[in-house]
Amino acid sequence: MSQEFTPPPGFDMSPVKPGTTLTLTRTLEAPRELVFKMWTDAKHLKEWWGPAGSENGETRIELRVGGKIFIQMRGPGFDHPMGGEFREIDPPRRLVFTSTAFQNADRSWQFVNLNTITFEDLGGSRTRLTVHVVVQKASDTNIVPVGGMELGWAGSLDRLSDHLAKT
Repeated sequence: MSQEFTPPPGFDMSPVKPGTTLTLTRTLEAPRELVFKMWTDAKHLKEWWGPAGSENGETRIELRVGGKIFIQMRGPGFDHPMGGEFREIDPPRRLVFTSTAFQNADRSWQFVNLNTITFEDLGGSRTRLTVHVVVQKASDTNIVPVGGMELGWAGSLDRLSDHLAKT
């Protein structure tokens, strides 16, 4: 029996399209170097990437400009690969990478985002993390609401915070 999704108040139901942007900021109780490592070490990324309730399978990172990212994302009602490529790596200050989702039969991707992650040292083992996402490509047939993209990223950042607390 499937449950129908009831959007929370203020949920943006407009479809994600090229040019859509999203920015989320979190203050994390961990030093900047450790937070950066959570994004660049496959064993850590596997533990927190994805929305609440998800678990990841195979996770690979080639940490170099042009290096690939791969995560087999699994969760309630989904099991699909997420790919990507690093564009900029400035430890421990900044990461820029693409993320791709929902592969077509011709191996092209339905969604491509450009993600810029900044890590600001606040002192006292605290880090301000800012995630800025710009949609580069969005499917006309696999419609994703902007609010869904925001919930997914927020869930990932909640999971990152929980993972840091256990590390």
